[in-house]
Amino acid sequence: MWLRHRRNERNDKAERVLPVIYQRLHRAFGPQHWWPGDTPLEIAVGAILTQNTAWANVEKAIAVLKSYRLLSLKRLARLSPLELAPLIRSAGFHNIKATRLAAFLGWLEAHGGFPGLRRIPTGALRPLLLACNGVGPETADSILLYALGRPVFVVDTYTRRILSRYGLIAGDEPYEPLRLMFESSLPHSQRLYNEYHALLVRLAKVNCRSRPICDSCPLAG
Repeated sequence: MWLRHRRNERNDKAERVLPVIYQRLHRAFGPQHWWPGDTPLEIAVGAILTQNTAWANVEKAIAVLKSYRLLSLKRLARLSPLELAPLIRSAGFHNIKATRLAAFLGWLEAHGGFPGLRRIPTGALRPLLLACNGVGPETADSILLYALGRPVFVVDTYTRRILSRYGLIAGDEPYEPLRLMFESSLPHSQRLYNEYHALLVRLAKVNCRSRPICDSCPLAG
């Protein structure tokens, strides 16, 4: 009973505070026009490669794939993990990520590429993505939100850091309750979720770093 009361109290606070956080960040930073990527495939590849590495390293790997004109499903899916690994070396853990990327590309081909995925409702598609080797909740939701335009909120390390510092979460909660906390506290909008997540990333890079810069933080006070 006590735990249920605490959860309800936290959710009530989230409903009040999360819209205010968005308004302040949007006022401070403006529209972010994020996630970077020219096509759904490029966005999905980036979502897999960005696991446990900085985005700058992912950009280098994607630039290599582009230089070889490989960023099409037909061409990329032909490559084995051994062939993919040296091409994505800059993204780190390149052997593991090559195996995961190859598995995802095979899965994507089997489902008819992105045209095929667009025909699958989000509630059915998300479990299919999560069943793919190496695709966890954050990666799956990034693909759903940014590559497919589905209204699914992405929770990442930056989100946990910011909300725990402002007392909205403890920081060690499972992924799903945090995702649902956002989605139940905000309008059901792909555009809003996209912008909100991007603004949290921006705040984490500018102010809410590992060693925070609080004086100029848009959320101060």
